Amino acid sequence: MKTRRFIFVLLLIFLLEAAAVIFFMGREEMPSQDVVAVNKIVKTLENDWDKIAKAEDVPKKGHAAKTDHAKFDYVVIDNSGTVLCKTREHLSETISQAISHRDTILDVKQSEAVVGKVIFYNSWLESSAARKRSAVLCLLLLLLIQATVLAGYAAGLYRKLVKPFRKLEGFAERIAGGNLDIPLEMDRQNLFGAFTESFDIMRAELKKARLAQAKADAEKKELVAKLSHDIKTPVASIKAASEVGFALAESARTQENYAQIIQKADQINSLVTNLFSATLEELQELAVTPDDMESSELTCMLEHADYLHRAAICAIPPCLVWADKLRLQQVFDNIFVNSYKYADTAIRVRSERTGSRLVVEIEDEGGGLPEEELLFIKEKFRRGSNAKGIEGAGLGLFISNYFMEAMDGAFTVENGEKGLRVSIAVLLSGIL
Repeated sequence: MKTRRFIFVLLLIFLLEAAAVIFFMGREEMPSQDVVAVNKIVKTLENDWDKIAKAEDVPKKGHAAKTDHAKFDYVVIDNSGTVLCKTREHLSETISQAISHRDTILDVKQSEAVVGKVIFYNSWLESSAARKRSAVLCLLLLLLIQATVLAGYAAGLYRKLVKPFRKLEGFAERIAGGNLDIPLEMDRQNLFGAFTESFDIMRAELKKARLAQAKADAEKKELVAKLSHDIKTPVASIKAASEVGFALAESARTQENYAQIIQKADQINSLVTNLFSATLEELQELAVTPDDMESSELTCMLEHADYLHRAAICAIPPCLVWADKLRLQQVFDNIFVNSYKYADTAIRVRSERTGSRLVVEIEDEGGGLPEEELLFIKEKFRRGSNAKGIEGAGLGLFISNYFMEAMDGAFTVENGEKGLRVSIAVLLSGIL
């Protein structure tokens, strides 16, 4: 409906422009003089010529002569070119000026002899110039209105088409980076509202799959722990019995057999331990490729991570840092999502250069964690006591710590003045 209105307005403006052009072009033809009135003025001048020609009756140059024909401007000159009278200033006073101005020149006669000339001023040029100015102003006004309408429509297209796709671009990068916690902002009134909603549904489903996988991993870990305990118990008994048998054995052959049993028991114990540790190696396959980047980009990354707009972000010191933009964005995203879920308070962000690193501190007002929990909070599948009843897998801080170590940075979690404080230290570029 809005598109139809826009097309109608453009068509209306175009028709007004065409009408203005036709109107002003149709008035370009030079109007004809009122022959009867002109002849009457000439006749009057011929009758009063003797009076006009007398020196005492000649008006001073620059003063208009009084006539009864107010709609005509003219100048009367004698045969020598002397101006005898004129109706106003700035009129043609010579034959050459009159010809160049396209004025009307008529003879004034006395007894069939030409005694002077009357030059009727051609006002068409002035009125034509005024019409042209009016036409130009009218067209400029219509063009300005047209440009305003087009600019408004372009802004609407940007807001409805380009901007949603820009959001989708950043959203796709986060999905590719494994961040499934931040929802996609969308406007259901937008042309692509349903389209963007489908993408967010996809994110939600992927997040469910990720949580299900994390739950399965946790269950697998628990199963492995139980199996390792169940296996290690009889193995320990076998080893203990073998050690007693080895001590009591009388022959070397019997001792050798017991020693082999003890060795195999140790081997089984090592294999069970490796099986338990194998589940912790899966997340080490995420690629991290740091590169030079301006510290000013961190402000945009922090603003993108703070999608609920709760953070007061201080200015970032200008410098060049060594970091993986995608992974660093994921680190910030994990921190803000955790703060939203577990603290649900305002957030303060500040930064400073410390030695060879740029340190960014993010602190909420949620009261923090007990000191004993801070020791293991960055471990895989570990969650604080404030996480009860809140959805999560206990992987965010573990992954963030891994990313920062891979970028030669640091990731620190501690209690601040009012809540939990997370410090991200990024290496300055060129410093190793």
